[in-house]
Order: sequence, then structure tokens, then C-alpha cells
Amino acid sequence: MEGEGKPRFNEVISDIIEKSLFTERQIEIILNKRGIRKGSFRISRGAYYRQVAQSREKTVSFLYSLVLLRGLGVLEDGDIDVMDRLSEQIRVINEGDIFPEHVDDVMRRLDEFVRDACRM
Repeated sequence: MEGEGKPRFNEVISDIIEKSLFTERQIEIILNKRGIRKGSFRISRGAYYRQVAQSREKTVSFLYSLVLLRGLGVLEDGDIDVMDRLSEQIRVINEGDIFPEHVDDVMRRLDEFVRDACRM
């Protein structure tokens, strides 16, 4: 497999992927298809295109779910603002060096936000 022995994502991104709907491979494929991050995949062409289809379907389902939750008032304006700010902080962490205590703070806030948003 590509990148054997070398992490494909930093610890923060890997942790978030683990808690998401997507696998690391699917995130790699999405990034590759969007031209954000090029990669080579040592899998058969058929397996690759099955993964592409699965990634696309999960993305479509996620976006419909986001619109639904937003439209029904489950996610409010403030929630979207928090998601935007946290997403930007994750982008900064992903792109460069950052102090570990800042990473811990961002991850703690992300976890608190998600758990708070999921209270029913």
C-alpha cells in the first residue's frame, strides 16, 4: 500500500477521520479527485472506482444530512459559525507546525461542540 510505514495524515486529521463517516482511503481519494492532494493507489482499477463511488455517495448523503439538520433547526447559525472557525483551525493545524497545547485545545473544543450539538 502507498505510504507503508509513513503516516498519510497527521495525528489530528487521523483522529477526526476515525470519528467521521469516511475511511482514510476514502479521504485520500476525495482529496485526489478534487486535485487537493495527489496520491498513487496500489489497488486494482475496479477497487479504486468502487471506493470513488462509495466516497461520492457518502459525501452526497452527508450534504443532504447537513441541509436537513440545518433546515429543521437542529443546527443553528451559531453552530455553523463554530464549525467554520473550528474547520479553519483544523486547516491551520494540517498545513503547518503548531504548538501541541493549541492542538489539544482545538480538539477539546471540537469534541465539546460535537457532543453539545448531538444532545437530544
